[in-house]
Amino acid sequence: MTNWIRGTFSVVATPFDANGVVDLAAMAAYTEWQVAEGIHGLIPLGSTGEFLSMTGAERYEFAICVIDTVASRVPVLIGTGAEYTDDAIRYSQQAETLGADGVMIIPPFYSTPTEDEIFEHFRRIAEAITIPVMSYNNPATANVDLTPAIVARLSTIPGVDYIKESTMDVARVRDILDLCGGRMTVFGGIMGYEFFMNGAEGWVAVGSNLMPRECSRLIELSVDEKDVDAARALYRQILPVIRLVGSHRYVAATKSALGMLGHAVGEPRAPRLPTPDAEIEDVCAALTAAGLTPQQEA
Repeated sequence: MTNWIRGTFSVVATPFDANGVVDLAAMAAYTEWQVAEGIHGLIPLGSTGEFLSMTGAERYEFAICVIDTVASRVPVLIGTGAEYTDDAIRYSQQAETLGADGVMIIPPFYSTPTEDEIFEHFRRIAEAITIPVMSYNNPATANVDLTPAIVARLSTIPGVDYIKESTMDVARVRDILDLCGGRMTVFGGIMGYEFFMNGAEGWVAVGSNLMPRECSRLIELSVDEKDVDAARALYRQILPVIRLVGSHRYVAATKSALGMLGHAVGEPRAPRLPTPDAEIEDVCAALTAAGLTPQQEA
């Protein structure tokens, strides 16, 4: 059976209207555009989606919006991370009930859990649902590092089949694949092309919010067609956008750039600040360098 969960997945931004309310109509339109552009999958309620700044009710309605709009045309994984294991279980069960194809879960991000606590967290979640779990390693934000050895242990839990590896250590792809013995599919987080060259079969990308077609094509060239020269050329085109959204302002920069490309998604929620006026030109320059045509937001 062909693996349904592979390729480039956009970890999508959450639109807010002028009053700071979740804009479901804007999200539905944006989701349609992503699918039409050829994205391989979508992940709402990740870090770029500001999941920590949304209420449980908002998360629920947002998940419904994306799942219903996609209508099974591409896989949808819902970000269901939480500090409290029971909350993560509840969010994950909701996602399954709504028709999600999987969940993405960052480890508890405040308590600095031990390896045994991490294992129990993921074991309890995976046992509570029947859809697959993508673990999410982002030590810069979670204060927890899912090292290859820990990932290998997590891979023994039935259903924990994927990992989003958001470090810039390319060797981790090699080590995870070696240690897991075929039980874990690796998705790059920050890095796509470099991880593809070392065995990753997916990319949970921020840049594909802005360039879904190109980011999806990159993995097709790299992994499926093995056209290294064409993949490298496309990577160089996309690179300004990858760098733009790879900084600490990844949420604000993504939202500003989307507005410039005709997809108004509002401003980030506090404590995040909008892109400063002094950096707007940098956003424009990155989009232009990637071959896009930005328009200054009103």
